[in-house]
Amino acid sequence: MSIRVIVADDQEIARTGLVMILDAQPDIEVVGEAADGRRAVELARRLRPDVCLFDIRMPGLDGIEATRSLAGPAVDDPLAVVVITTFDLDEYVYAALRAGARGFLLKNAGAAMLSQAIHAAANGDALIAPSITARLLGTFARTGPASPPAQPIEVLTDREEQILATVARGRTNNEIADEFHISLSTVKSHIASLMAKLGARNRVEIAMWAYETNRVKH
Repeated sequence: MSIRVIVADDQEIARTGLVMILDAQPDIEVVGEAADGRRAVELARRLRPDVCLFDIRMPGLDGIEATRSLAGPAVDDPLAVVVITTFDLDEYVYAALRAGARGFLLKNAGAAMLSQAIHAAANGDALIAPSITARLLGTFARTGPASPPAQPIEVLTDREEQILATVARGRTNNEIADEFHISLSTVKSHIASLMAKLGARNRVEIAMWAYETNRVKH
């Protein structure tokens, strides 16, 4: 089964490029395109794609608001959204992830990283490009979290603390398994435990909690 994707970007040349990259993947199909956030939200609600790929800066309704409309905390049946941007130092990274985005990439990330982020989002996982983590930390250093971070339901184990730090640095499950010499299924069970203890919906929220509680130093 192909992963069905909607692409929204107000720059036609950028949108066309993203569509070409995704359509070249054997198991990804672009089912809709939009030049602004409002149209993107309408398309997404009608087509219910597996993943929405949104540019962060669009006229009318930007990528953050579009993401919140489809994937925010108040949405009963959220869609998977990956946000992509040209800007290396984008102040909206934190806001986009808070709005429910399951991934955040730069447009120069390349076809492999883009495909990886789409697959992760479609599988209910999330991916932040490693280059973004420094931006995220920078945002926290300047503004701090909006409210005090929630305390975990149960105390984290030493291994969970180690896994938490690697997730916050943008490591994939395979990379974490290699680093700690454990199986992929063990990594997944640790991440599931972290999500349960932290009340997080995905690894992006796990990462943000790590930043908020100063587990990862800038």
